[in-house]
Amino acid sequence: MGKTPTPAVRFLRDVLNCTFLAGLFAAIHLAVYRLRFDGPPEPRHAVTLETTLAAFTAIKVALFAAFRMHRGWARFATFHDFLSLAKATTAATVAIVVVERFWSLEQPVSRGIIVLDWGATLIVVCALRSAARALYSTYVGWLHSRSSQRKQVLIVGANAAGEGLLRSLQVSKHAPYDVVGFVDIEGRHVGDQIAGVLIVGALGELPSLVVRHAVDEVLITAGDLTGLRVRQVMTECETLGVRVRMLPSFEQLLSGNMRVTAREVSIDDLLRRDPVRLDTAQIHDWLEGRVLMVTGSAGSIGSEICRQLLQFRPARIVLVDRWENGQFQLERQLRALSPQTAIDIRIADVADRARMQRLFAEVRPDVLFHAAAYKHVPLMEQNPGEAVKNNVVATRGLADLADEFGLQAFVMISSDKAVNPTSVMGACKRAAELYVQSLADRSECRYVTVRFGNVLDSAGSVVPIFREQIERGGPITVTDPRMQRFFMTIPEAAQLVIQAGSMGRGGEIFVLEMGEPVKIVDLAQDLVRLSGLRVGQDIEIRFTGLRPGEKLFEELHVTGEEHQATHHPKIQVVQRSTGMTTAEIHDAVEQLATLVDEEASQVIEALQRLVVEYRPDFVAPSGLRLFLPDEKPQQPETRVA
Repeated sequence: MGKTPTPAVRFLRDVLNCTFLAGLFAAIHLAVYRLRFDGPPEPRHAVTLETTLAAFTAIKVALFAAFRMHRGWARFATFHDFLSLAKATTAATVAIVVVERFWSLEQPVSRGIIVLDWGATLIVVCALRSAARALYSTYVGWLHSRSSQRKQVLIVGANAAGEGLLRSLQVSKHAPYDVVGFVDIEGRHVGDQIAGVLIVGALGELPSLVVRHAVDEVLITAGDLTGLRVRQVMTECETLGVRVRMLPSFEQLLSGNMRVTAREVSIDDLLRRDPVRLDTAQIHDWLEGRVLMVTGSAGSIGSEICRQLLQFRPARIVLVDRWENGQFQLERQLRALSPQTAIDIRIADVADRARMQRLFAEVRPDVLFHAAAYKHVPLMEQNPGEAVKNNVVATRGLADLADEFGLQAFVMISSDKAVNPTSVMGACKRAAELYVQSLADRSECRYVTVRFGNVLDSAGSVVPIFREQIERGGPITVTDPRMQRFFMTIPEAAQLVIQAGSMGRGGEIFVLEMGEPVKIVDLAQDLVRLSGLRVGQDIEIRFTGLRPGEKLFEELHVTGEEHQATHHPKIQVVQRSTGMTTAEIHDAVEQLATLVDEEASQVIEALQRLVVEYRPDFVAPSGLRLFLPDEKPQQPETRVA
């Protein structure tokens, strides 16, 4: 990289450029006079020329300098530069007309001279700048042709971003690329040209285009493709031995800092399906003008639910969480998004029954979205009593209060870990599902549960951890190469919760159709590649072994559950699935609540009596192991206690 010029050097350059412009403008003015009079001007006009030449030249140089048109002649000559040039030329001409008007001259300057001078200045300077740019591009091309690392590339994205990338490559001395063509995503502009480079085909033809043009790399401009299509492109090109680069900005590519500064990967890039877009039109009638309460509002899901709720014009949103800093930040965000909405921030612990009862009596909510819960599986394995307090007992208290105060709906967030659980966290979520369902028949409140898989990019989830590990240069740690999970985005999760609340009649569990499960190791590899890095060369993946309570495979339906379609193609509903009576469920929850401060074994035994499918398996760690691209990972040894 070149050194930044000192102020003295920049000043000297400016002086030389302005001197050149002064000579150029004087020559143009003299030429215009000769053109106007078809030879040397008459004596009276010659006197006017001698009198005004220096002044008019100085005015034009000053205006060009004010518009900064004395810089960047060789490398930057775009439409916007020519527009600025036209503005500078016009401003200089207007200034000349004004000065000449108040200048007592025996022979005024001919208006034809002024117009010709304006046009000639514009044409000559444009031509010179274009010539300088062409010479510079030729010089850069000559440097590229001498480079031993010269590469043939295709640019995916026949749009403004692609054109900008092309121009950046053409003027960079440090990017020995030959752009052999553009690939149009939809194929509507095949055969057209962008800055002289042909659009050679559509995205569906990419493999054949790579072979036909002997391409070394494929460059994808950011924001044009969904994550699913990006992954398809990468797979096709890797099969052909061609590298694919995601380019969030031209600066990262040209500066060579792709390893230091990873691309900020869009969360939608990581989904192995198209994002679910839920129909929210029917929700307006349900929520508009109502008092809404969200517990766990400072969390990733709770805060997104709050943001989504603003669009339905509620009379008031009451945000309940015990995290003070999170509540403070959330309030600022929501007030900026919707200044007209009444936003009520409350610091409270949902497990404090007396506090929540006073809060219900004060705010009188119509609908409660219950997102407060402990979610980290290993931590809950070590603290089962606390998991029961927060995920079961607190949910029971809120559900009872919803009935006591006549809420219109109670919407609880559950997890796929509640299905055939092997962890304390999953068993607690299943116990909460059972209790909430048991109230549906005896209450006017509509009790609805929403069950979904892992949420991409939520606080403490795998994606932020992987990002942090990538920023540190690796390794990325994955527990087991076989581990699979269902994934959804934070907006999908929040919309599903709201949608389910409007659809439920009471007692249902709603499940989002999330496509095929994704291997965590594949997710890690996608994140590395989409960051512009290479697995095994730039970032390693290391397997650490399963932790207590973790499952290799998550499920969305308990064995024996009845699944039914809904009017939304991506949402299914699960009907009652337990043989326990309401009294039995309530007795079991009460007994569980009395044991929260006892030994962990007693808490787990009580959970097993309530959640009969709970199997607290323990999988021993397999130890550390490096995973390189050409190496098939060994299956960790597992042992069931």
